[in-house]
Amino acid sequence: MEGGVGGGEGGTYEAKFTWTAFLCCLCASSGGALFGYDNGVMGGVTSMDGFLDDYFPSVAAKQATVNTVGNLYCQYDSQTLQLMTSVLFIAGAITELSGTTAALSRYRGRKQTMMWSGILFMIAAVVLAASQHISMIVIGRIFQGIAISFASVSVPIYNSEMAPPQLRGRFNQLYQLVLTFFILVAQVINLIINVTGAVRWGWRLSLGFAFVPSFFLFLGGVFLPDSPNSLLERGKYEQARKNLEYVRGTKDVDREFNDLVEFAKLANACKHPWKTLFSKKYRPQLILSACSTSFQQWTGINILIFYAPQIFLSIGTTKTVSLVAAIALGACNHLSTYVSFWTADTFGRRALFLQAGCQMFCALLVIAVSLKTLGSGQGVWLAWYILAMTCVYDMAYAWSYGPLAWLYPSEIQPLETRSAGLAVASFSNLLFSFVIAQTFLTMLCALKWATFLFFAICVVVMTTFVAFFFVETKGVPLEECPFIFKKHWFWKRYANIGGMGFQEKLVLQKKAQVAIENGEKPPKGLGMDEALHGTEMQQQR
Repeated sequence: MEGGVGGGEGGTYEAKFTWTAFLCCLCASSGGALFGYDNGVMGGVTSMDGFLDDYFPSVAAKQATVNTVGNLYCQYDSQTLQLMTSVLFIAGAITELSGTTAALSRYRGRKQTMMWSGILFMIAAVVLAASQHISMIVIGRIFQGIAISFASVSVPIYNSEMAPPQLRGRFNQLYQLVLTFFILVAQVINLIINVTGAVRWGWRLSLGFAFVPSFFLFLGGVFLPDSPNSLLERGKYEQARKNLEYVRGTKDVDREFNDLVEFAKLANACKHPWKTLFSKKYRPQLILSACSTSFQQWTGINILIFYAPQIFLSIGTTKTVSLVAAIALGACNHLSTYVSFWTADTFGRRALFLQAGCQMFCALLVIAVSLKTLGSGQGVWLAWYILAMTCVYDMAYAWSYGPLAWLYPSEIQPLETRSAGLAVASFSNLLFSFVIAQTFLTMLCALKWATFLFFAICVVVMTTFVAFFFVETKGVPLEECPFIFKKHWFWKRYANIGGMGFQEKLVLQKKAQVAIENGEKPPKGLGMDEALHGTEMQQQR
């Protein structure tokens, strides 16, 4: 994220865990609740009789007249129904592509971006709950897409900048923990509405409840302290110092504050981050940031979250059983996220990606073969069997691509490309979310059981790519991550082009300066001569 680099993970600042920093990050993470609640609620809403009767009568009629096993897979095949789900993602992707999110976050601050996200999502919740025509549904979904675009960038940046450097990875994952928890909350609400018989109008409650987490995010945008990094980028040095002392719980912040000032000046000195990002030297960061978040979608996870009820209904279960199965899947997703929370800094990012890839492939392959061999329409026992294998798949996703797909880009992007790099990561994620959400029900109708085989093949391709091209960032201070690419068997051909980048030069200059102050000879290494020259120039000034 912009700034927030000094010291890196495992740095030597005096910063320790404080409840102030934790609660600030937890409150800001309500932005994850927006995405999570929407992901969890839409599958249940689009299977409710009242909603289908009001807006998709053709789907409701198809659902009522299904007689053959082959038709079960196709009962929800509707481009309009898929568009209602996926329009959120294309709205968010366009917002990212336009640069609106990055500009708002940089020039108005993280907390104000979160505040506007909360406002837009509250408006969307009211519009959706009160909708009288499909056009109102689409408008509400567009507002939600813009709001999620704002939150998905500003919240991780805010958490990264407020967290103590050595706890940055865990604080960043609060966003994913809250997201998965609200997927579960949404699925429970859908089940309650179904079993209480409120399905004729209960979909309005399901969609309207999104007002609650968005209101908390709005309050956070109003009352939370802005991050020191954001304040420094806007020239508010005195307030930045006060806020840093507040979240660190001590006035002994001189070293961290001075580093933040240096890195803020560096970030402001880079006037063209987009042009820099698309230059050859930064090709590794560009490709891996885009791949990390797009791979998250090509695991097929969102089809299980969006359409879990429809999938289980297509197998031949009752509506209540399908919603209970979706809740079980949501609980598995949330609880498994804690595995990454405690192990990502122990085993490393690549290890979790690779292990999860193998586990997801096996689970998807078993699901595909089982549906091919047994066929749908087998009733409840097949649904529970498929659910068990889906949980095996979901556990692997939840401790790998779920949280790490967003953590990884924030670690590998240097300061000079961070704002643009994270916008690319978010755009890539939203774009492919749109593609998959818009095509899945049609794919399920056309390919049937082979849909799961398709995603199993995608997982094999992605896992192979991770094995050969993803660099490990475990234990590497954030400011030193650019140096990893200089040693990689493939990426070094790009990373060593054109000398040192802004962040590389500053890091080496600091190392040289510390060595000189201690009466030691600066360490030899790539770019150190250039750094020493820069240090001498600073001393002369």
